[in-house]
Amino acid sequence: MKKVVQILLTLAILGTAGWLGWQKWRHYTRNPWTRDGQVRSQVVQITPRVSGMITAIHVTDNQHVKKGDPLFEIDPSPYILKVRQAEARLRRAKEVARGMKIEYERVKKIYARDRGAVSQKDLLRNEVNYYKSLADIDSAKEALSAAKLNLSFTKVNAPVDGWVSNINFQIGSQATANKPLLALVDEHAFWVFGFFREDVLAPIRVGDRAVVTLMAYPDTPLHGRVESIAWGIAPGDGNPGPNLLPSVKPVFQWIRLAQRMPVRVRLDEPLPEKVKLRVGMTASVRVLSEEKK
Repeated sequence: MKKVVQILLTLAILGTAGWLGWQKWRHYTRNPWTRDGQVRSQVVQITPRVSGMITAIHVTDNQHVKKGDPLFEIDPSPYILKVRQAEARLRRAKEVARGMKIEYERVKKIYARDRGAVSQKDLLRNEVNYYKSLADIDSAKEALSAAKLNLSFTKVNAPVDGWVSNINFQIGSQATANKPLLALVDEHAFWVFGFFREDVLAPIRVGDRAVVTLMAYPDTPLHGRVESIAWGIAPGDGNPGPNLLPSVKPVFQWIRLAQRMPVRVRLDEPLPEKVKLRVGMTASVRVLSEEKK
């Protein structure tokens, strides 16, 4: 009798272990999981729109800034001079237009009194010169606006809230227009990429709930939803080689490695107070495909 009980107990334990194992396998296959995840955010490249010498730096590396806070300044002297020159050209254009108007009105009055005293050709020439002088005024105004705009570009402010990164310049350095000088990590644009094997992508749908566990905060899981699934990755072979023929890498005959496709997860707000997201953090991601959304 004792032996029968032992056999039944062993079978019960094996059955329970098998059932739990099956549940784990079912949970894993229906709720895809990867430890190959990474925290990402929008990184704004701060690029000056005018060239010149750096005369002031208002931030330090890794400093937090708010939208509109000053970052650095470029020497405004050349741009102040250009504004003054544009103002002078505008004044001159207005004076020329005033003279052209007087001359045009004079010739028009003479032509009205006696058409033989002034030829129609002279009348038309004065009219054209007058309207051309008005166009010169408009052009001078636009040039002045452009000069003032370039002057405003000598003060560079933060376009978003975030953290300054990669300050590799100092006062006296030369800023070049359209060449990035530093990076700004947007604090309101974090997300997580989970890189899932292609053979587990089938059950994943946009809108599925997801649980993200950061290596830095293993006891504080974050929650979110699948925002999108990538439609492609850079090919590893088939690209044209130096002679424009396809460059195909060798393939293992017995082992075929599954590609990993990025699945973007939007994190729920607000985040736990203790969690400080940083670009590049390692994360594990589980998509709860079998649960109700």
